[in-house]
Amino acid sequence: MDWSDKDIEFEEKKMFEDAVSDIENALKYAEHIGADETEIIYAMKKATIINFKTDAIETARCSTNVGYGIRSVLNKAVGFSGTNIKSSLNDCVKSALESAKIMGPDPNFKNLPQSSKYTPVDGLYDERIIQMSIEDCIEKAMEMVAGAEDVKGIVPTSGSFSRSLSYVLIMNSNGVFAKKRGTGFSGYVDVITKEDAGSGDASTAYDYKVSRSKDIDFYKIGQNAGFLAQKSAKGVMIQPSKLPVIFHPFAFSDIIENTFASSIDADNVQKGRSGLIGKLQERIGTEELSIIDDGTLPGGIGSGSFDDEGTATQKTSVVENGILKSYLYDSYTAGKDGVKSTGNGFRNSYASVPTVDISNLIIQYPKSDILAETKNGIYIHTVIGAHTANEISGDFSVEGRNAFIIENGELKTPVKSIMISGNIFDVLSKIDGAGADVQKVGNIVTPSVRISEMSVIGN
Repeated sequence: MDWSDKDIEFEEKKMFEDAVSDIENALKYAEHIGADETEIIYAMKKATIINFKTDAIETARCSTNVGYGIRSVLNKAVGFSGTNIKSSLNDCVKSALESAKIMGPDPNFKNLPQSSKYTPVDGLYDERIIQMSIEDCIEKAMEMVAGAEDVKGIVPTSGSFSRSLSYVLIMNSNGVFAKKRGTGFSGYVDVITKEDAGSGDASTAYDYKVSRSKDIDFYKIGQNAGFLAQKSAKGVMIQPSKLPVIFHPFAFSDIIENTFASSIDADNVQKGRSGLIGKLQERIGTEELSIIDDGTLPGGIGSGSFDDEGTATQKTSVVENGILKSYLYDSYTAGKDGVKSTGNGFRNSYASVPTVDISNLIIQYPKSDILAETKNGIYIHTVIGAHTANEISGDFSVEGRNAFIIENGELKTPVKSIMISGNIFDVLSKIDGAGADVQKVGNIVTPSVRISEMSVIGN
């Protein structure tokens, strides 16, 4: 399928008709060779990625990734195989069944998902993205460069623009028939202060936006990063202390993704790798805090009518008024616990099996002007090192970047570098404020969040 100069609706219709026919034949073949159940996913993704260094385009490439993933079940044993060659689909089905024979029965496996009703989700596809030419894409990348360079003393160091188009079709022998399409649109830029670019005193910053629609101001991405780096210059060292800390959505989402998200994964809970084992219906956060996983969020980066197993997505209350209400499940972990899947079975690609993951994790807390309400403390825009957090205990130690001292409700002196250490469950119980600046940072939707007290060490 071409991006812009063909009849997209015609091409899409033909592509799905061909894929449906191929999968129907492969499912019949799977039954013929003895499979108890079979699932086949067809996935196609086209992407345009423009990378730049300083003020020049470094690479501009378009790619297409398409293929089939097959799960076959025999006597409660599950085998998997994948291929990007349509003519090899039956061979792939056979390989999946042979793999199941080698694996042996899994007493915890119940069945592949059954057919269900899917409710459309708005805001996941924007044809304007598809209609962009490669020249349009390059122009968007250069808008970020222009935005950064228009801030005095700022040099862009690197960045990228991307747009994508994806199609997914899932069918199985239990009657699942699910198809969806979606678009993606994003920009990222790193900048540095010009006068310090060759020294160890340089101030850096980044900004990033992602959307399903053609609604991003790329000039502003560059400008925002430039202003932040400019404001962060000439940072000071601070003494170790315990202070209120406000995390920008970038910083808080990074911490949540690498600590809390893994703790509510039912697979981690079942395997003893979560700090929330046995905590259902217990308080794990402040009373005003609620956390929702919503696969039906309009325009959500992780939204869709169904997950990557063909289970209908839903809105799951994970934490309600500080009380842990639910873990997140795919079909396998749900069967193991004797509950219903929450529609959180996702794949990295057609060539991988589904695992539990968040769809759109939404942090909810009463909004206020938390900066103006904070007499003294630290504000942190981004963190480095959240991926090193202990997923079981929830302990983390991160470096805060683009940080500022808060004095009488205002951002004052920039801080050169600080270390913040804590525990995610302690953090959730000490949230005492949230801003109105809610942002979609990938699959996490969060405002800025204030923690009443944290250990802060000058680095």
